[in-house]
Amino acid sequence: MSAELGVLMDRIAVRHGDTAAVPSGVGTFGSRSAAVGGTAVNLAARDVQEKARLIAAHLLEAAAADIVISDGRWQVRGVPDRALTFADIAKAAYDGSRPKDIEAGLEATRYFQPPGLVFPFGAHVAVVDIDGETGAVALRRYVSVDDCGRVLNPLLVEGQVHGGLAQGIAQALYEEMAYGDDGSLLTGNLTTYMMPTAPDLPSFTLDRTVTPSPVNPLGVKGIGEAATIGSTPAVVNAVLDALAPLGINEMDPPCTPEKIWSAIQAKRRQ
Repeated sequence: MSAELGVLMDRIAVRHGDTAAVPSGVGTFGSRSAAVGGTAVNLAARDVQEKARLIAAHLLEAAAADIVISDGRWQVRGVPDRALTFADIAKAAYDGSRPKDIEAGLEATRYFQPPGLVFPFGAHVAVVDIDGETGAVALRRYVSVDDCGRVLNPLLVEGQVHGGLAQGIAQALYEEMAYGDDGSLLTGNLTTYMMPTAPDLPSFTLDRTVTPSPVNPLGVKGIGEAATIGSTPAVVNAVLDALAPLGINEMDPPCTPEKIWSAIQAKRRQ
């Protein structure tokens, strides 16, 4: 929307619905906001853009085909001094200065039903050191290369990947729902439920390829789950690779120091 209408992102307000207003739905799913909702927003923004272009052309006394958006301003091509802001156009859409054959208002409603599913893909590499005396795992390096199609906001993509990596690494090495013999939960709060902190994680090396999706006009794929899915097996496989010379080739995550130390001791006793 920001790119289509020449409006700064901090001037755009997103109003989320709830079940009181939208009682019917197919469920809550991840990695579909940009591909489905984002496409609907983009299509609606294009409709608004088309109407706004006609209003701008009328106000600037130019042909609609000559109206371009540059640096957030709607201007006549090649004549930057003849320009309007989107606020100027929006105001004109509701008062008498719009073309008489254009209906008042500046809004659009669009829906998007994707013709197929789309998934991100990538490759993750983890490097770990294991202390043979304590079983402690140190994650030395992590490289993540992901493909989420066309990147709309690089900063948000990196943030999603960072968060997903932290979550997946936590599942591989720390987080566990442990129960006592009587069935009571032993890890019900943050004093017993282990989670990584910033010093436990390395500086991630991120890269990406761009393969646009063919099933939506934006060419985007969801990125929210990519790092979470890739990081857990990458770290667990790195741990098992380090333990392979000892004959340890299987371990259920989380790969805690206790589990690793016990597995090492068992092999040494053989």
